[in-house]
Amino acid sequence: MKLQRSTVIPLLLLAYLGVMSYIGFPEYRQGHYLYYFGVIGVTLIIIGILHLFLKKRERLRHENNKRPTS
Repeated sequence: MKLQRSTVIPLLLLAYLGVMSYIGFPEYRQGHYLYYFGVIGVTLIIIGILHLFLKKRERLRHENNKRPTS
């Protein structure tokens, strides 16, 4: 089974977010809770939207390839 682009790219971005969250953990310890979780939350929303967009793009591409050309 081939991994789809709509799965691989968001997974890589989630791994990157995990590393950046670890690096930014001192901000959390300093008491900047809203900043720390705000950045993580906005990034998760963007990754989710990207996943949905890529899924739709793959579906449309698949439907166009199925359609016979005349």
